[in-house]
Amino acid sequence: MKPVPSHKDHLARQLEPALRRNRGRLVKLTGDGALAEFGSAVEALKAAIEFQQAVEEANGAHPEEQRIVFRVGLHLGDIIVDGDDIYGDSVNIAARLEREATPSGIVISGALHDATAGRLDAEFVDLGSLSLKNIDRGVQAYRVTWGSAQGASPGPAKISRSAGVVAAPLMPLLDKASLAVLPFQNMSGDPSEEYFVDGLVEDIITALSRISWFFVIARNSSFTYKGKSIDARVVGRELGVRYLVEGSVRKAGGRLRITGQLIDTTSGSQIWAERYEGSVEDVFDLQDRVTSSIVEIIEPKVKRAEITRAQAKPTADLNAYDLYLRAVALKYQHKPEKHLEALALATRAVELDPGYSSSYGLISNIHCELKAQLWSPFEEAETKGLAAAQLALDTGWDNPEAVMRAGMAMSYLGRRHEDGLSYIERGLALNRNLAVGWRESGLVHFFMGHSETAIERFETARHFSPLDPGAFAGHVGTAFAYVSLGDYGRALDWALRALREAPRWVPAHWAFIVAASMAGHSSEVLARAVQELQRLEQSTTIGTIMKRLPVEGRSGEIIATALRKAGLPG
Repeated sequence: MKPVPSHKDHLARQLEPALRRNRGRLVKLTGDGALAEFGSAVEALKAAIEFQQAVEEANGAHPEEQRIVFRVGLHLGDIIVDGDDIYGDSVNIAARLEREATPSGIVISGALHDATAGRLDAEFVDLGSLSLKNIDRGVQAYRVTWGSAQGASPGPAKISRSAGVVAAPLMPLLDKASLAVLPFQNMSGDPSEEYFVDGLVEDIITALSRISWFFVIARNSSFTYKGKSIDARVVGRELGVRYLVEGSVRKAGGRLRITGQLIDTTSGSQIWAERYEGSVEDVFDLQDRVTSSIVEIIEPKVKRAEITRAQAKPTADLNAYDLYLRAVALKYQHKPEKHLEALALATRAVELDPGYSSSYGLISNIHCELKAQLWSPFEEAETKGLAAAQLALDTGWDNPEAVMRAGMAMSYLGRRHEDGLSYIERGLALNRNLAVGWRESGLVHFFMGHSETAIERFETARHFSPLDPGAFAGHVGTAFAYVSLGDYGRALDWALRALREAPRWVPAHWAFIVAASMAGHSSEVLARAVQELQRLEQSTTIGTIMKRLPVEGRSGEIIATALRKAGLPG
């Protein structure tokens, strides 16, 4: 397959020949678009149709999300000529009409319609009188549909010149999660509430921008849609984003109601929607709560959607980002062969992009789990995992997820708890909405003997991401922390929850055995629990478990005693 044509290719190979055939003049390039003038209204429209047909043919069989497409706006009217440049109301109207066109479409003014109707193989859809930005009067407009642009019979223009704008192309989708937060609608009927509505959106944009694997459109671009009725699929193509966040704010009496939804722009389907209510007196607290809630829900929702998209791509068309997403999905399956596949994919990702800090962080995380599950020799997991952690720090000092995972590896693989915790805290300072950081902070606090703090951190992680597929690690940490505090009933509850969510993850079995042993369960219950653990890991001993639980002080002594009481070999 030929390479996907760029916007410059289209302008050079499709636009310029169409202009030459129809006696048009390229006035100038305008960013990724162009401004042209014609001596004939018919020739202007004919050139626009030929151009759009040629672009469609050049895009050929390339996937839709990779194609560059254009909009065209045309107007017939007087213009001011200044050397080689032109300007005036007619140029401005053509530019505004271009914004009303659909992808690959053409919109023309009523004046140009009257001059061309019946003279080309084209049909016109009446759009009515449009209110255009910075135009002080309504402009009658028509959408153009066409069959063949050949065989047209141009006649003289009604006035000397017409202006046409070939719009900037719609943006191709990036090879990473891309998202725009559109201005929320103020449903209160009170213009003074706009400050709150706009401030809410700005906070959401700022918070989402801290997630390194998101590409978030800046406020200045997304706010150009303020007050407009939009089609999510069109906006997605205009901004080059795969996801949109929309919402509204309504004030009634002393209450505020805020709604939000996440939309997939490729299909127009809704991924998530939620409503929040609170008192006007707590307006700023409510704003913070809504911001955090939207971020904490969107991040895993988008990640799952992106993983699904990456898994659907053919294996010959994978870049570093897609390799990383596939590796994340494989890791969640908790099988030795899947972890090794995930490690291979994440390694390929950093070979393609040596600066990919998220993938280095994932590699260090996989080595932590390979050690925890005895799926790799201790020394190999520690050496390779710590090396990847250092690379994650070197390449991603401002990437919160990479820094957090590196910190966890420093603690778990290197027993450098103070260093590991400082890196995790840096990650949380960069983005306090990431559940993984709170969970890993809880684990390191548990390793250091800070059981009450550990439990608080695990609770915060669950608050930020209640459906997180990696939450079972926090459940295990919570169980061990409650054992250290002597609350064996709660410890058993959390251990059982971890077992339900990750029955193949051996630390969940350790937690259950320890909690059941300290709670005084029967020898039969403990024997069955030990048997289930040994089914997963035949060579398990108290010694191999304690090498994989870098716990300091009294907590380690309690765990070893409980394992011995349950009947595990030393």
